[in-house]
Amino acid sequence: MDVADLGLPVDVPSTALFTDQYELTMLQAALKAGTAERRSVFEVFTRRLPEGRRYGVVAGTGRVLDAVENFRFDEGVLGFLRERKIVDEETLDWLAGYRFGGDIWGYPEGEVYFPGSPVLRVEGSFAECVLLETVILSILNHDSAIAAAASRMASAAVGRPLIEMGARRTHELAAVAASRAAYIGGFATTSDLAAGFRYGIPTVGTSAHAFTLLHDNERDAFRAQVHSLGRNTTLLVDTYDVTQAVRTAVEVAGPELGAVRIDSGDLLLVAHRVRHQLDELGATATKIIVTSDLDEYAIASLAAAPVDAYGVGTQLVTGSGHPTCSMVYKLVARAESADPAAPLVPVAKKSTGGKTSIGGRKWAARRLDEEGVAEAEVIGTGPVPAALADRQLLVELVKGGDVVAREPLDVTRDRHIAARANLPLSATQLSRGEPVLATEYV
Repeated sequence: MDVADLGLPVDVPSTALFTDQYELTMLQAALKAGTAERRSVFEVFTRRLPEGRRYGVVAGTGRVLDAVENFRFDEGVLGFLRERKIVDEETLDWLAGYRFGGDIWGYPEGEVYFPGSPVLRVEGSFAECVLLETVILSILNHDSAIAAAASRMASAAVGRPLIEMGARRTHELAAVAASRAAYIGGFATTSDLAAGFRYGIPTVGTSAHAFTLLHDNERDAFRAQVHSLGRNTTLLVDTYDVTQAVRTAVEVAGPELGAVRIDSGDLLLVAHRVRHQLDELGATATKIIVTSDLDEYAIASLAAAPVDAYGVGTQLVTGSGHPTCSMVYKLVARAESADPAAPLVPVAKKSTGGKTSIGGRKWAARRLDEEGVAEAEVIGTGPVPAALADRQLLVELVKGGDVVAREPLDVTRDRHIAARANLPLSATQLSRGEPVLATEYV
C-alpha cells in the first residue's frame, strides 16, 4: 500500500501559524494601502548550491501541497492573534476567510535543480501569496537538503541498499519528513514507524545492544531473537567480541542466518574478516550490514568491502553538513493595480552583497547535448524557444486553489533516479566542484 502524500492516514493540523509575524503585518499594511489584492508572482530559488555540491534535489513538494491546503485561520488561531494584538480586527476578519485561491507551478518532486532554478512559482493576490512564504521555505529547505544528502549517499553506495535510521538524531516530526526525503533521494527503508505509517515507506529493525546486554550471555540473546523473529533476522555482533559473536550467531541460527550488523570499529577491516568467517562457517548467503556514523564519504570508502547494506543516521538527517538549501521566496512580478486585467510588471531586489534577484515570471528548461545528456539549465522570462518547448521543467501543482498534482512517493523516487542518471557523470563525484550544469538566462 502506498499512501504517500494522499493526506492519509494522519490528519494534518492547521499550518497557519507556521509563519513569521511579519507576513501578517505586511498583510495588514497592504490591506490598509489598497495593494493587498494586486496580482503577484513569487518564486522559490537558491542563489547557490551548498559548497562543493554538484546538484540539488527537489523534495518536500507533496508536503507543501498539504501545508497550503491546511493553511486555515480557525477560532483558536484568530484568538491568539487577537490576544497578542499582532494584527488589527480588519485583518483578522480577512484571515478568517483565508483560502489560497491562486496557482502554483514547480519542478516536480524528485527533479534536480541548480542555482537560479525557479523551483516553485506561486501566483495570486499579494495577500494570499505572501502568507505562505515561511511554511513553504521551511519545508523545501529541510526536505531538499536531506534528499540531496541521500542522493549523494545512494550514488556512493552503487546499488547497495540504504537504511534511514536517524530518528533519534533530530526532532521527532523532522524525523518523519527526513525519512520521506531520504526515500526520494534513494534510501530503501526506514527504521521510523511514523514515516512508514504516514508515507508507506518500508520499515525495518531488529535489536540494539541493550537487548544483548539484557541477557546473561550473547548466546541467550541470539536464541531469544531467532526464536521470536526467525533465522532470517539480523543479529548485532559487536557488543563484545565480533569473532566470537559471529561464530555464536551461526551456531544459533544456522547458515540460514539473514544478516549480521556491525556498528563499531574499523568497518573496512572488520567487514572483510566477518565475510571470511561467515563463508568458512557455511553462512555464505548471510549478509553484512554496517552502521556507525556513516556519510557519503564513509560509504564510498567501503565500496571494496563485502558490505551488503548501510544504515545511516546523524549525517543524513543533518544534510551531511548542509542542513538547509538556502532557498528564498521572492516577489518577481506584480500588477500595478488590483484590476485582474492589469499587466504584470517585473520587480527585483537590487541590494549588494550577493542578495540580488532577477525580476519577471520565469520558465525553466533543461537543454540536452547530442547524446541526450543534460548540458545546461536554461531560464527565461519571455517566449520559450521552440527547441526547448518539450524540455520545460515546471509543472502545474495547484490551479485556482485546488491541488492537481499529487502523486505516490514511489513516483517521485523513480523520477529522481532518472533525473540524476540524465546528468553528466561528474554529477556523482564526491570531490568538491561547481554545479554540474551551468545556469543560462535568456
